[in-house]
Amino acid sequence: MHETFTMSRRSVRLTLREVDGFLTSLILPVMIMLLFVYLFGGAIETPTEQYVDFVLPGVLLMCTGFVSALTATSVTRDMSEGIVDRFRSMGVSGGSVLAGHVVSSLVRCGCASALVLATAFLIGFRSQAGVLAWTGIAGVLAMFVFAVSWLAAVFGLLARTPEGASGFSFAIMFLPYASNGFVPVGSMPGWVQSFAANQPVTPVVDTLRGLLHGTPAGSAAWTAAAWCAGITVVAVVLSVVLFRRRTA
Repeated sequence: MHETFTMSRRSVRLTLREVDGFLTSLILPVMIMLLFVYLFGGAIETPTEQYVDFVLPGVLLMCTGFVSALTATSVTRDMSEGIVDRFRSMGVSGGSVLAGHVVSSLVRCGCASALVLATAFLIGFRSQAGVLAWTGIAGVLAMFVFAVSWLAAVFGLLARTPEGASGFSFAIMFLPYASNGFVPVGSMPGWVQSFAANQPVTPVVDTLRGLLHGTPAGSAAWTAAAWCAGITVVAVVLSVVLFRRRTA
């Protein structure tokens, strides 16, 4: 536990030193939300009174794409610069090193999500959520970010350069677009609807939307939890195997 805390503190400090990447992960989701709300929102029919009420969960999940890209590049940089060998000579476990990057990703996403929510309230978003609902919102976001961050660690271990690892963000940022995060699934072509209804982002969006607006999420919460748990388990196992191979 002490090792993980130390590695987490190190990763957070590294994030603060990478000012350009950190600011991009904070500002870009806000810019995308403003772009959709003010340029495309009037042309998209949604069940909500305002488009910002509909699009907010999708933008919150887009934050994970930007912050996980930093996780992937940080892992790749550690593996290629020799610092991991020094940690291992000091008895630091590989799991603690990777967990430190994941915790740093959670911190970054928390900052980005807070900025997105503040901007949404400034442009007219209103929520019926109470204290318990907001706790649930934070929990769902943390669960999704935790899963995606471990997956980013896998890509960071597979990539040989930070530039190659950063390409992971494109795959993650694509998923919210191909879900009900920005437009209703019913407006999509049939084959896209099938994909959108059966990928991990859609139930997470439905759960967040239900909590934000005080409406029942149905089975979406359990589906979202199952997706996140499955991704986390697979990603943790793969990251451990890959780390051992890279450091053997």
